[in-house]
Amino acid sequence: MSAAAPTLAIIGGGQLARMMAAPALNLGLPLRLLAEAPGVSAAQVIPDQVVGDYRDLDTLLAVTEGCSVVTFDHEHVPTEHLHALEAAGHTPRPGPAALLYAQDKGEMRARLTAMGVPCPRFSLVSSVEEVEAFGFPCVLKTTRGGYDGKGVWVVRSSAGAVEAFEVAQRTGVRILAEELVDFRRELSAIIARSPSGQAAAYPVVATTQRDGICHEVVAPAPDLDPALAMQAQEAALRIAKELDVTGVMAVELFETNDGRILVNELAMRPHNTGHWTQDGAVTSQFENHLRAVMDLPLGSPEPRQPWTVMVNILGGDPEAGHLYDGYPHAFARDPKLRVHLYGKDIRPGRKVGHVNTYGDDLDDCLERARHAAAWFAGDLGNDSD
Repeated sequence: MSAAAPTLAIIGGGQLARMMAAPALNLGLPLRLLAEAPGVSAAQVIPDQVVGDYRDLDTLLAVTEGCSVVTFDHEHVPTEHLHALEAAGHTPRPGPAALLYAQDKGEMRARLTAMGVPCPRFSLVSSVEEVEAFGFPCVLKTTRGGYDGKGVWVVRSSAGAVEAFEVAQRTGVRILAEELVDFRRELSAIIARSPSGQAAAYPVVATTQRDGICHEVVAPAPDLDPALAMQAQEAALRIAKELDVTGVMAVELFETNDGRILVNELAMRPHNTGHWTQDGAVTSQFENHLRAVMDLPLGSPEPRQPWTVMVNILGGDPEAGHLYDGYPHAFARDPKLRVHLYGKDIRPGRKVGHVNTYGDDLDDCLERARHAAAWFAGDLGNDSD
């Protein structure tokens, strides 16, 4: 009898780690989790777990003992700790040299610009006066730590820039100024890449953001010029190769009103804009991430249906009831609906799950997904339509 499959360590107990559990089970791949607190999203489904702080090196070394490969639910593990894991004989995937460009937006902008990848005009700034010199309106971002709209300010005057520098002074992060891009819509190009260099590119999708949070994804992006879609995929594949990314990487993009694409952000892990792949692609982003970091042949990224729509479920009134209460209506109304809940406490605006719909009629997919997500969030009241 062959030996057991190697154990993969996952740092971070959020919903991305949670959604790796099902494909890992199907692959017979044991997982070990570092959870930030008991009972967090991934800790509910991955029994082999340690509770601790990812910023503590001794904790990281303890949870990765016996695991040759380490991957991540988020990008926030200190770079020096990643190098220490490598020195201890572990293999972080993605590695610290690549992950830096998802951790630090300033480093990312400089590297992509040096590669000739189109980006918004940018500058690192250290004062309101330097923002004034850069020009209004603009977007200010913390170079590290921001997500889901946190650490991002759209500023149109000197007064609007003050808060960013207050945060910088309090946290020690740098501030990046970027032009406020006149864009038609936001796109995302997701790829998976293995250590051996095999890569797979998913269809480019259109994304809708509300209050800095991904709200809706349509796969593939409707009415996208095929040449522009190919340009986006080629840019993502080139970035992954030149940065030596291992695993899934999302490249968030602006499609400008004059027909260009600009890179907005990088994420070197499964990504919200790829959740549609769970039900709409031959191989989900979560399975391909596992295959990639374990250097297994990648699965097909091809779509199963002409259209797939993902809509996030955002938390509403925590006293309104359990999300489970939404199942009878949602499933009775739409037997093809796919629901993914994260096991999180409900808080207003918090991502607590998502729904996927698929089919050959985009308008129908959009209506079904929007209705279901609103129903779970309590936005439809007692409407039984």
